[in-house]
Amino acid sequence: MTSMPQQIRAPFFRGVIAKGWGLLALSVAATAVAAAPLRSPWDGHKIRQTNAPYTCGPVLHLAPDLTTNSFYRLDDPTHSIVDPVRMAEYKRTADGVKAVGAAVVAAADAYRTTGSRIALHCAAQQTLSLAKENALGGKMSSTQAMYVQGWEAGALAIAYLKVREDAGLASADDKLIGAWLLRLGNATRAYYDGQRAKGDKGNNHLYWAGTELIAIGTVANDRAAFDWGIGTYQDGVKDIRPDGTLPREMSRGQRALHYHFYALAPLVLTAEFGEANGIDLYAYADGSIHRLVKACLAGVKDKDLFAKPAGAPQEFSDVLTGDQIGWAPPYLRRFPNAQLAALTAAAPSLSVPYLGGLPPQ
Repeated sequence: MTSMPQQIRAPFFRGVIAKGWGLLALSVAATAVAAAPLRSPWDGHKIRQTNAPYTCGPVLHLAPDLTTNSFYRLDDPTHSIVDPVRMAEYKRTADGVKAVGAAVVAAADAYRTTGSRIALHCAAQQTLSLAKENALGGKMSSTQAMYVQGWEAGALAIAYLKVREDAGLASADDKLIGAWLLRLGNATRAYYDGQRAKGDKGNNHLYWAGTELIAIGTVANDRAAFDWGIGTYQDGVKDIRPDGTLPREMSRGQRALHYHFYALAPLVLTAEFGEANGIDLYAYADGSIHRLVKACLAGVKDKDLFAKPAGAPQEFSDVLTGDQIGWAPPYLRRFPNAQLAALTAAAPSLSVPYLGGLPPQ
């Protein structure tokens, strides 16, 4: 099949999304332009390499298997009250995994911000080592272990996308990384497909899984993974109610507002991956994602907007962290908003570890 020219391709995709067509129609459209490799928001943004110092440290290792459990109280139906004992055990079993991901993300961001050749080499070689070891590619002990596996796989995929254009890895090594990440992504996909087959429509975890699959699909140039991620975005924004809230996140009691922000972060980054591939996800379902943004910002001004329907005072700081506001810079470039800009400027960091660190510039 003859591929569609780029100047036609992007408007065509935008029309598919803006009209609210389903994933099947999008997949058909994607087939028509499958010759075009998948792109990330960092592709084509060249970095001037420098000799800036960077402390890489020894190569870190992760076992294929992971045993860990949730940190919330077992008797709390809202899954919002932390059990200190369970949290201590979760940190003992999961913090080492997170530390490896954080090290790769830090190196990738150091390269993007300073051009350090040492940081570039560090991120690429650490990722390659993990791929060779099939890190996290074994047995996951619980739902929480599945979540950690997916979060770290997504973070590592995004970190790799930040450096791969300049990493200088052999084609075989690049394919090895893609194949490893795709195995992790397929495990995530199988888990959520199984949950949905049981009638579980998913909450923010599904949106995070979608961003993971979008990033992994881009690394491996795998359209099935990429399209699955697009589908989770569609599911998510279709759940946004007229008032901009998400019903399953509103059920989280004292952390309802927190989880609205937490759900928004992967949705925005997925939309940015769409933009990089000529797909206007921001316009999908009549631009529902913008209602979610407005609801979150309204909740910062007046927490009662969430406390009353959630049935509990909101556990939410007035100074937002990267996990809550790190999605904002790319959104602001497209959709300026004074309140959002002020919150972003006040944030002590804009890094979101599970979204691969700093947002696209």
